[in-house]
Amino acid sequence: MTVDLIIYGGFVVTMEGRGTGIIPDGAVAIQGNTIAAVGSTAEIMGQYSAHRTIDAKNKAVLPGLVDTHIHTSNAIVRGCSQDINKWMYSGILPLLSLAKTEDLTAGSMLNIIEAVKKGTTTFCDYDFPMLELIENHVRVGTRVVAAEMINELPTVTYGVQDTQLRDFDPAKGERQLRDAKTLVERYHQSHGGRITCMMGPQASEMCSVELLREVKACADKHDLDIHMHVAQSDRETRQVMERYGKRPVELLEELGYLTPRLHAAHITETSEAEQRLLARRGVSMALCTGSIGIINGELPPAEAYLSYGGRVGLGTDQAPGNNCNNLFNEMKFTAILHKYKHNDPTVFPAWKVLRMATIEAAESMGIAEQVGSLRPGKKADVILMDLHSPAMSPVLSGPVRNIVPNIVYSASGSEVETVIIDGRVVVENYVLQTVDEVQEIAAANKAAERICQRLRDTGWERELPLAQWTKEGLY
Repeated sequence: MTVDLIIYGGFVVTMEGRGTGIIPDGAVAIQGNTIAAVGSTAEIMGQYSAHRTIDAKNKAVLPGLVDTHIHTSNAIVRGCSQDINKWMYSGILPLLSLAKTEDLTAGSMLNIIEAVKKGTTTFCDYDFPMLELIENHVRVGTRVVAAEMINELPTVTYGVQDTQLRDFDPAKGERQLRDAKTLVERYHQSHGGRITCMMGPQASEMCSVELLREVKACADKHDLDIHMHVAQSDRETRQVMERYGKRPVELLEELGYLTPRLHAAHITETSEAEQRLLARRGVSMALCTGSIGIINGELPPAEAYLSYGGRVGLGTDQAPGNNCNNLFNEMKFTAILHKYKHNDPTVFPAWKVLRMATIEAAESMGIAEQVGSLRPGKKADVILMDLHSPAMSPVLSGPVRNIVPNIVYSASGSEVETVIIDGRVVVENYVLQTVDEVQEIAAANKAAERICQRLRDTGWERELPLAQWTKEGLY
């Protein structure tokens, strides 16, 4: 039988079974956008011929990485919300309120390029204005579950104190809900199923009960999942308690949100009882270790949530305070910080966190039948990593094997040589094939310059810690 592509001779890390399912001299056959066969090189080459072959000797062949929570447009103000107490109101929001649609779109493209070249093939892009941002995913060729992030907060947040009960702008919420519905109508299950949609209320503190009910009704009508921040900070708990006299999880339970179709980012500020309830209801957790560690100095309760039977997948969150969207970083941070927290080096071993960036991430998003592991019938989302780079060498293949530990603890993502999404080679020889990377980076830098000029024009920089530290020469 002749197929379109055979990748052969590499360490094929299938992510099937309990661990990582490595085939030492393995091969993957691809027909169209689907994996046709996985096995040893001898088996696959004996059964199939191909229009194209890729020699994967000295390479690891893995399923594409799955990012369960990312705001791609935020990259336009990368590195502007770390090292401060009020990262949202003294960092990201004043800057983003000065960004126009074309600026956010440029930031999104920059972020997608960064992540794809580091091996991310599936994005849960939870952002706005998604009707414009989603075209970046179309152009690059990524797999995306897209959600318009809906809130009723005023657009300009400069000078707002997060200790005060915030005013809502219902007209804004309705506009964003309309955009979310349009997004679903135009893009859900489009491009051969590579692009799908969810509904995306931003948080229980940022939407009225009336809007949350409308979002839930829309999700039910269109048979969609819901992605949202849940109990992400003490700020959220304060706001919801003051407005409704309930904690966020209690409010969402009353509104019927707590089902397996809810994908909850962070759940940092939850009690043990709330975590057990969320897990019992089948809610999945997006764990963004690097982001929450940097912006809040906290570690979300991932190990407890897993022990209660919850589903957990890794996400990168936002570039202003992470400061990158690189799942190799998230794997390493997640393993190390949990080992430190428990004073136990056996917690979150390398094979487990690699699963949390692949098959378990896909399971948490409800798409494990399509992506997350290398198995016949799944979508052909595959990455190749160079194992002969200095950080990945030497390669020990037996009787001890160091490939997975080095992927998690040594790799930076720069080792990703080839990226295949939906059967299409998107990155080859480290070069992005679908868009002009140099041109897109230049566009993002010009957009960032425009935001800086608007910041000067408003005078808001006087209140921003990063601007003050820049003036003092610390940055």
